[in-house]
Amino acid sequence: MRAAVLREYGEELAIRDVPEPEPGPDDAVVRVDACGVCRSDWHAWKGHGEWADDRVPRGQVLGHEPAGEVVAVGDAVDRFSPGDRVVVPFSLGDGTCPHCRRGHGNVCADGNALGFEPDAPGAFAERVAVPRADYNLVERPPWLPARDAAALGCRYMTAYHALVERAGVGGGDRVAVHGCGGVGLSAVQIAAAVGARVIAVDLDDDALSRAVELGAAEAVLPEESDSVPERVRSLTDGGVDVSVDALGIAETCRNSVRSVRPRGTHVQVGLTTEAERGEVSLPTDWMTRWEVSFLGARGMPPTNYEDLFALVESTGIDPGVLVTRELELDEVSDRLAAMDDYGVRGVEVVTEF
Repeated sequence: MRAAVLREYGEELAIRDVPEPEPGPDDAVVRVDACGVCRSDWHAWKGHGEWADDRVPRGQVLGHEPAGEVVAVGDAVDRFSPGDRVVVPFSLGDGTCPHCRRGHGNVCADGNALGFEPDAPGAFAERVAVPRADYNLVERPPWLPARDAAALGCRYMTAYHALVERAGVGGGDRVAVHGCGGVGLSAVQIAAAVGARVIAVDLDDDALSRAVELGAAEAVLPEESDSVPERVRSLTDGGVDVSVDALGIAETCRNSVRSVRPRGTHVQVGLTTEAERGEVSLPTDWMTRWEVSFLGARGMPPTNYEDLFALVESTGIDPGVLVTRELELDEVSDRLAAMDDYGVRGVEVVTEF
């Protein structure tokens, strides 16, 4: 089968024929009908993460936002059969550890990150293997096409987990989103859907216009003479309840922290780059004085997808509107390179393998 393989960091991916996966007793194999191209793939492609012992090795098949159809299952799999339409989370738990049993499989110590580790080859491929399928696989609702499910598969569910499950955002809250790429626009749409007033912050006019279309009440375009936190605080009478850094550079992280009200919450979603190497200095004395909370959010537990699907269906929000481009597998390298200069708008999805 065809797959996109990381040969060298920052270089064109190799489109190769690799062996098709075979399911172990607890596993499933999924035909990939669509797979999003995410900034986390860009981090992997650039070789980031060495500072956190999280660098993706050369030879890895990338891709972590797949949706498709089950084509084979192991003898011990009970919940799924060939022909089932599914979404594959990238946070793959073992299903048995204390975190998994408590509903937090996204932080499973013995889990795998799809597309980022040798034990979990990714989904820029015609087929992908899913370990411990009964725990990790998610049935796809009939109303959710594969392309839209791929858009939902990482950025959307990450935004949902960050806002709703980690920060508890609800009706009447004020939320700032710093960085309006794929995960940022997802956060705007979800926060607005649950009744929050959203302030979108970005350096790009088109991204901000898109954020307003998706539900942002205010748009902040930083200028050299402006302080982003001051702008956000002036728009919200003293600061937002929840602020999200959806980009991961030092400036957006600090701006996000400084945008919250007393006893407000910052949520870190974006991963850092080579410039920060996993470390950002913060105004800790100020945070202590005003009892500001700092939360991390990574993906979403596989067991929580039903809640996300229920929100999407009940509110009528459409993850598919975030999709700006459908790709062939051979185009992935060029689209990753475009992320060097933030040249990707919304969510791009591979639909031709």
